[in-house]
Amino acid sequence: MNEALLRSLTPSVLGILVRRGADFAAAEDAVQEALVEAVRVWPVGPSPSSPSGGSPVRDPKGWLVTVAWRKFLDAARADSARRRREELVDEEPAPGPSPAVDDTLQLYFLCAHPSLTPSSAVALTLRAVGGLTTRQIARAYLVPEATMAQRISRAKRTVSGVRFDQPGDVATVLRVLYLVFNEGYSGEVDLAAEAIRLTRQLAAAIDHPEVSGLLALMLLHHARRATRTTPDGSLVPLAEQDRGRWDTDSIAEGVEILQAALARDRLGEFQAQAAIAALHADAPTAEETDWVQIVEWYDELVRLTDSPVVRLNRAVAVGEADGPRAGLAALAAVDDSLPRHAAVAAYLHERDGDLATAARLYAEAAHAAPNLAERDHLTRQAARLNARLNTRPGS
Repeated sequence: MNEALLRSLTPSVLGILVRRGADFAAAEDAVQEALVEAVRVWPVGPSPSSPSGGSPVRDPKGWLVTVAWRKFLDAARADSARRRREELVDEEPAPGPSPAVDDTLQLYFLCAHPSLTPSSAVALTLRAVGGLTTRQIARAYLVPEATMAQRISRAKRTVSGVRFDQPGDVATVLRVLYLVFNEGYSGEVDLAAEAIRLTRQLAAAIDHPEVSGLLALMLLHHARRATRTTPDGSLVPLAEQDRGRWDTDSIAEGVEILQAALARDRLGEFQAQAAIAALHADAPTAEETDWVQIVEWYDELVRLTDSPVVRLNRAVAVGEADGPRAGLAALAAVDDSLPRHAAVAAYLHERDGDLATAARLYAEAAHAAPNLAERDHLTRQAARLNARLNTRPGS
């Protein structure tokens, strides 16, 4: 395989797809998948019968364009199908039983095929059914985009010759629904309502406490959606949100579902996350939040998942419950390469009075932010602290 050849061809192939009508992000995604396919099928190193330097075809550029365009069309069709499904539901999901069931949830189970590892099944379902891009899925998994592209490509090859008569397990489908909801909740793509709709269907069909836990978690988070941003799109931190505008019906429904699930004494990670969300929803003001109990629930989550993201969020809770220095001590045990690590460190240093360090860390976090709204918010935090530092006597 001539990697230099692939690198040299990538910009022109990308340009051709854009000129054909693909938007830039979708074209990038398609080209990445084509490159992965080339790595798989092109031979290693040049051969006498291969004057193009390792390519099995006379026109490697044309081959890449053809494959990338096909990948783009496949993704466009999947996205179109997803949008048609979203049009079946209102933007704000109504409480109560789910309406008529379509085949989307069945597709989730079929993509979670037993021949795939759970992580590959989740990635494939998000790409093929959920309509997410490879970049979005990679960010959710905290892995490089190229790594995720290869994982999805392997999953497609694995299931290409199998019979889809053995649906996957509930845990994998729940993971997919959770990630789809998170992408919708981030504001980049409007998938939150669709994820709630499908989780309602699953809860109506399966008596499983973790299904109920996930539905409760979604409802409790979705209840705050209207207050998470200003009219111009700026992020509003949880402590500054107008709690009078939270959707009390969704909160009440989420709490009721959660309490019924917890009463069954079969705790899982989604129930624990929902319990944390319920404690936030129950607090009349940010100052009245029961941070001690939230830390206890994060301890349960660490026990259940040992997730670095959970440990990162736990450090914030410890900082609120026991003071910023305790939070920083908890943060010291978390890998500092984790996304949003710098933002958490900046917040805790600011609370501890170290404004210079906090300003620097806010700027670092802004540079690594995964989306524009978060970058702008962190940039404003850095500017706010720098302004305070510049007005100090002797500055």
